[in-house]
Amino acid sequence: MTENAHQQPTAPDSELPTQYAPADVEGPLYERWVERGYFEADATSEKPPYTVVIPPPNVTGSLHLGHAFEHTLIDALTRRKRMQGHETLWQPGMDHAGIATQNVVERELAKEGKSRHDLGREAFVERVWQWKGESGGQISGQMRRLGDGVAWSRERFTMDEGLSQAVQTIFKRLYDDELIYRAERIINWCPRCLTAISDIEVEYQDDDGELVSMKYGEGDETIVVATTRAETMLGDTAVAVHPEDERYRHLVGKIIKLPLTDRSIPVVADEHVDPEFGTGAVKVTPAHDPNDFEIGQRHGLPAITVMDEHAVITVPGPFQGQDRLEARSAIVAALRAEGRIVAEKRPYVHSVGHCSRCRTTIEPRLSMQWWVKVGPLAKAAGDAVRDGRVAIHPQEMEKRYFDWVDNLHDWCISRQLWWGHRIPVWYGPDGEVVCVGPDDEAPTGEGWHQDTDVLDTWFSSGLWPFSTLGWPEQTESLAKFYPNSVLVTGYDILFFWVARMMMFGLYAMDGTPPFHTIALHGMVRDQFGKKMSKSFGNAVNPLDWMDKYGSDALRFTLARGANPGVDVPIGEDWVQGSRNFANKIWNATRFALMNGATVQGPLPDASAMSAADRWILSRLNTVVAEVDAFYEDFQFAKLSDALFHFAWDEVFDWYVELSKTTFQAGGEGAKVSGRVLGEVLDVTLRLLHPVVPFVTETLWTTLTGGESVVIADWPSDSGFRDAAAEREIETLQQVITEVRRFRADQGLQPGQRVPARLALDGTDLAPHEAAIRQLLRLQPEGDAFTATATLPVAGAEVALDLSGTIDVAAERKRLAKDLAAAEKEKAQAVAKLGNEAFLAKAPDHVVDKIRGRLAKADADIVRIGGQLERLPVA
Repeated sequence: MTENAHQQPTAPDSELPTQYAPADVEGPLYERWVERGYFEADATSEKPPYTVVIPPPNVTGSLHLGHAFEHTLIDALTRRKRMQGHETLWQPGMDHAGIATQNVVERELAKEGKSRHDLGREAFVERVWQWKGESGGQISGQMRRLGDGVAWSRERFTMDEGLSQAVQTIFKRLYDDELIYRAERIINWCPRCLTAISDIEVEYQDDDGELVSMKYGEGDETIVVATTRAETMLGDTAVAVHPEDERYRHLVGKIIKLPLTDRSIPVVADEHVDPEFGTGAVKVTPAHDPNDFEIGQRHGLPAITVMDEHAVITVPGPFQGQDRLEARSAIVAALRAEGRIVAEKRPYVHSVGHCSRCRTTIEPRLSMQWWVKVGPLAKAAGDAVRDGRVAIHPQEMEKRYFDWVDNLHDWCISRQLWWGHRIPVWYGPDGEVVCVGPDDEAPTGEGWHQDTDVLDTWFSSGLWPFSTLGWPEQTESLAKFYPNSVLVTGYDILFFWVARMMMFGLYAMDGTPPFHTIALHGMVRDQFGKKMSKSFGNAVNPLDWMDKYGSDALRFTLARGANPGVDVPIGEDWVQGSRNFANKIWNATRFALMNGATVQGPLPDASAMSAADRWILSRLNTVVAEVDAFYEDFQFAKLSDALFHFAWDEVFDWYVELSKTTFQAGGEGAKVSGRVLGEVLDVTLRLLHPVVPFVTETLWTTLTGGESVVIADWPSDSGFRDAAAEREIETLQQVITEVRRFRADQGLQPGQRVPARLALDGTDLAPHEAAIRQLLRLQPEGDAFTATATLPVAGAEVALDLSGTIDVAAERKRLAKDLAAAEKEKAQAVAKLGNEAFLAKAPDHVVDKIRGRLAKADADIVRIGGQLERLPVA
C-alpha cells in the first residue's frame, strides 16, 4: 500500500520506558550519529549531490533563537535529502568576525591594564588565536545540542589556511582585472572601533538632536544654512544653492565670510540642492558628508578634515581637542555670541547612523581606503536571478534584491583592524605598489612594507560557497558540491551576505552562480510579534527551553511557525505544546508496540483489511504527497502542521482508538491491523524525523529494529487511495463527534457509561458498532431501557437512556436561562442593525462585529433549542 522500503529490520525491541525523557536520549543519540559518520559527505559518490552551507556564525557567538530557527530548517532539508538517497553535505564553519572578535580580546587586555598597542600587531594576533582556541566556537557544542547534521570533519574557519589562500587569490584576480582599487572617499567611520564600516553595517535610528540655523557672510551678502552637526562648519568650503532658486541667484559666485574662522568660501549652484528644504541653502563640508563630497568633486572644492579618528576636533583654535559633541555645543555658543544664530530647535528628531557593533554614532569621514568596483559584478548577480539561473523564494523578495544590486555603490573593503585577512599589497620606497598572490613572493628590502589594513569580514564570507570546498584548487569536493543546492538564510542579510556571494561566485566560478535557490526566512520574534532584545526583557536563551522541554520541542515549534519570508512569533507555551506532541508520539507508539504493531512481513492485501485500515493507509499516502510538495516549496509551517494533525488527530486520536476493539477481539483482524499500524507508525516517524530527529530515532529503531532512521529511506506515495473507506470513516467520525457533543451538552462525564440502542442496519456503520460503543462509553440497552433522547445522525439512529444520569429539571432550567440570554442578544443586535442612523455613523468594523454577534446568537438559539428538545420529560 506504500512504497516505503526501509533497512532490513531485525527483531524490534518492544520495550519503551513509560515516559519520554529528552535529556537522557538526545546527547548519546547525537554522538552515535556522528561516530557512525551519517552526516559526512563523500565527494566520490555517484549519488546526486545536495549541498547547503551554514551561514557561518561568529566565532564570538553563542546559539540564539535565530540560529536555532535557521538551523532547524536547514537540518530538516538535509535530513530529508539524505533519506532520499542524495549525497548530502551540510557544510559547517565559523566566521572570524573581525570587529567583534578584536573588541572581545581588547576588552580582556583592558582588564590587564593593556592595549593592543602594548603588545604590537604580531603578538596581538597571536593573542586572538589563543582566545579562539580557548573560548571561541562555543556555538559548535550548542549546534550538537540542537541536533545539527553537519559534516563536522569538513568544518572551516574564514581565517584557516585554505580560506586565507582563497581570499588572497580572489583579491589578486580582482586587482589585476581593475575591479579593486584604492581611493580617498567618504566612508562610515566608527570612532569607538576605529575602523571604516560598510553602509549595511550602519543601523539608523531616530535620535533627539538639534537643528541650528546660522548666518554666513556679511551685510547684503548673508545666507542662512541649517545643520544638525554644527561642529562640521569648521570644515565648510562652500555654500550650495539650486541654480534656479531666484532668492540666491545674486549670490552665486560670491565669496562670503565663514564665521569663527579666518576663511572665506564661495556660493556655488548645484542641482543636488532641494530649494524646498529648509532655507534652500546648504553648507558644504566635503570631508565629512557623502553628499557634500560629491558636490565638492563637481565644483573642485577642497576637502578639509576637522576631526581625527576619535572624532576629536583637530582644527587649530579654541575648539581644538574637544570631542565632537563638546565642540558642537561650544560652536553654537560662539555663534550665538556673534549674533549669527537665526533659529534653534531642540529636540529635533532625525535619523542618525550607528555602528551595528558598538552603537556609537557614525562619523562620515574622508579616508584613503580599498574598494571593489561592483558595477560589472552586481550586474552579473542581477542577471543570474533575472534569467532564472537562481530562484529567490519567496518570489516577492526578488524586488528587494534587485533594488539593492541594481543600485549598489562601490564597496569599501578595508578595515583599520589587526584581526583579519591583511590586504596583500606592498608599498615600495619609491612609490611602488605590488599586489601579491598566494604563489608570489612578497617584495623585501629596505623601504618595503605591507598595507596595514585588513579586509572586511564579508569579503571572506562572500567566498563561502566555494572556498569551503577547496577553491582555488580544483578539488573533488568543488566538482561534486558546487554550485550549492540551496541557501537558507534570513531576509535581513540578503544584502550583507547573499549579494556578495552572488557577485564573487559568478566571478570566480566562470559565470556559475553559487546556488540554485535562495530560500529566505523571517526573523524570530516574541509571541506578541515584538523584536527580541535584552533591553526589552523578552530575549530567550534557546538552551533554557531545550533543557526544559527537549530539543525536538523547540525545533518543532520553530518549524511550525516558518512561513517563507515571514517573521516567526514564538512563546514558551508553544514550546510546551510541542513537548506534549512528542509525548503523544511516544505514548501512542508504546501502546502500539504493546498491542502487536509490527513492520515484519508484507502488508496484507486490501481485501483482508478493515475500512479503518484502508482509510488510514489512504490518508497516509495523501499526507506523504502533501509533505513532499510543501518541502519543495519551503513551506515548513504547512508541512509541520500537516504532520501534526495527521499524527495527533488521525493516527493517534482516531485510528489507534478504533484499533483498540480490533486488538481486544484478537484473531486475524488484530494481526492485519497490527501490521497496518506498524506501517503507519513507521512512515509517520520517518516523515517527522527531519524536524524532530531525537524522539523519532528512538521510536523508529525500537519499532523496526533498523539501524537508524537517519539513513532510512524517505517515504514515497504509492498512489494507493480508497475514497470509499475515507467516506465510511468520515461518517463514523461524524456520528461519534455528534454523540460526544450531545453528551457534553447534557453534562455527562466523559467516562460515564450510558445505556444505548444503535440502529445501524443498512448503513456503513454496522461493522463499527463495537468501536462506537467503546469510544462513546455506551453500554447495551438492557431490559429496562427507555429512550429519553434519540439522535438521528448520518442515516443511523442513536437512542440514549439518560434517566438517572442527570437532573433533568435543573438542566432544563439552565438551558432555558441560556436560551433567554441568546434571544436577548439577538434582539439587541437586530435592533442596532435595523437602525439606519446607527448604520450611517458606525465604522465598518463595529457593524461587522454586531453582525457576528447576531450570527452567534442565532446559532446558540438553534443549538440550545435542540438540546431542550432532546431532554427527557421531567
